[in-house]
Amino acid sequence: EYIDSYYFNKLEYTRFSSSVGKFVGFTEYGVRNAEYWNNDASILSGEKAQKEGYCLHNIQNWYNNM
Repeated sequence: EYIDSYYFNKLEYTRFSSSVGKFVGFTEYGVRNAEYWNNDASILSGEKAQKEGYCLHNIQNWYNNM
């Protein structure tokens, strides 16, 4: 699972989770950001590509080192 979290003053306000497939806001500001980012297909596809580019690429390295 790929998670991209955004924080301000140690408070998480927005998160992208690959299992949910979209941004989720936790504060008023975060909800507005999530709505904006979820309506932009290029941002969503970029985040979804991060899972393939980072997680799937490195998972074999993690298993080989265990």
